[in-house]
Amino acid sequence: MIVEPLSRRNVLKAGALGAAVGWTWAPSGSIAGVGAGTDPRWVWDPEADPLVADLIERGDVPRVNQLLRTWKKNGQALPDGLPADLRDFMEYARRLPAWADPGKLATAVDFNEKRGLYLGVLYGLASGMMSTVIPKEALAVYYSQGGADMKDRISKTAKLGYDIGSVNAYLPDGEMIVTAVKTRLVHAAVRHLLPQSPHWTKVADEDIPISQRDIMVTWHSLPTTVMRRLNDWKVPIPAAESAAFLHSWQVGAYLLGVREEYIPNSWAEAGSQAEQVLDPILRATPEGVKLADILLNLGSSVDAGLLSKPILGAFTRFMLGDEIAGWLKIQREPVWDTLLRTAWGPFIAVREGLLPFPLAPKAYWLFDEFLRKAALLFLSEARPISIEIPVTNRPSSRERHG
Repeated sequence: MIVEPLSRRNVLKAGALGAAVGWTWAPSGSIAGVGAGTDPRWVWDPEADPLVADLIERGDVPRVNQLLRTWKKNGQALPDGLPADLRDFMEYARRLPAWADPGKLATAVDFNEKRGLYLGVLYGLASGMMSTVIPKEALAVYYSQGGADMKDRISKTAKLGYDIGSVNAYLPDGEMIVTAVKTRLVHAAVRHLLPQSPHWTKVADEDIPISQRDIMVTWHSLPTTVMRRLNDWKVPIPAAESAAFLHSWQVGAYLLGVREEYIPNSWAEAGSQAEQVLDPILRATPEGVKLADILLNLGSSVDAGLLSKPILGAFTRFMLGDEIAGWLKIQREPVWDTLLRTAWGPFIAVREGLLPFPLAPKAYWLFDEFLRKAALLFLSEARPISIEIPVTNRPSSRERHG
């Protein structure tokens, strides 16, 4: 689907945002190396979108969801009984790209094993909280079915981070391909349903949500943001592992339906694209503030005195900065704010073997325990769940189909 519909919202959007958000990133910096240069704001998913819209309208989704609950492993055959058009699409969509490198994907496993504790807190607090100040994402999440149960929504998001970091992520006994293909179907459903929500249409500055540009914005809130923070913390990462981590996410973007001409081919290109599409668009929305408050309260389930809302808020402020923390109405925490500013850098150095450990203060043990609890919350809580195609929007704006 590549259209540039003229509508009141698009006219207002163009006037409000101006040329600053125009797409100037060159496809020569992509995995494809070439491309039309079309602004991905006007590209959605021409393969999945009409298919899923048709599934919803003809009432097939409940049966499809029931069947797909049994499809869990990458190498597993699709269940019998799926509609023929859906089966054909999924068989196509589950294939790895020709440029997928098994060696790099194996090296990515080494990276994830070494950095698993960091990744837990980064996916949860850097990437997860950043999503609440990505306006289009915050609105789409809040007014879609996922916004009604953020515990379930964060579990599904955590599952993506968990699956891509698992030992067998893209192997036949792994689950990342399954997770990505199911997520692609969910995105297509949301594109069909949200435009029917009077609540979303009142506040959205677009006619169709989750464009390819939106997906890449979210993508940058994950691997690009994680690598930025690890570099800020001076975590030593071998070049091969850094490239492999990027490669695992490049393959993930492809499986989510992103065109190869939009997938950066290096960290330098990822940074360049993020500077254009992610950094300038961050801002608060009423919906995002509400979602952030929900996320900050999720720690109560594994608290153990360490993941209370104030501490999660302090870590959010430390990772995303005072401006974003202010947007999200996160209170200052004098003790934790000061401790993070002064002791986090030395803690990382100790943990990485760059400084001696014997005289490490108590704060270092506290940080280490926080990392473990955060990993439990944001990664290990990706318990067995089923990513399912929605048939409604948020209950307060519900419109049933099928």
